Amino acid sequence: MSGVEAISAGTNNDAETPLSGDLIEWADEVHVMEREQRKKVTQKFRSLLSEKPVRVLGIADRYTFMDTALVALIKRKFPEFFTDN
Repeated sequence: MSGVEAISAGTNNDAETPLSGDLIEWADEVHVMEREQRKKVTQKFRSLLSEKPVRVLGIADRYTFMDTALVALIKRKFPEFFTDN
């Protein structure tokens, strides 16, 4: 989708790119895979999220980064974010 910028970050401290306050401030909205992740994010960054939605994608967080099955699932569930170009 034109004009969309996204960064992947993890909710665990050992994530390759851990979610930080700087990333929360950069984002217009935050998407997480599961409800438990939303709970972690809102507890840790509550003061930075006052006007930013945290949306749950409803996808089990059992995939590796850029797993082809995960990418296909996200494209199927959220086609509005993808174009064929």
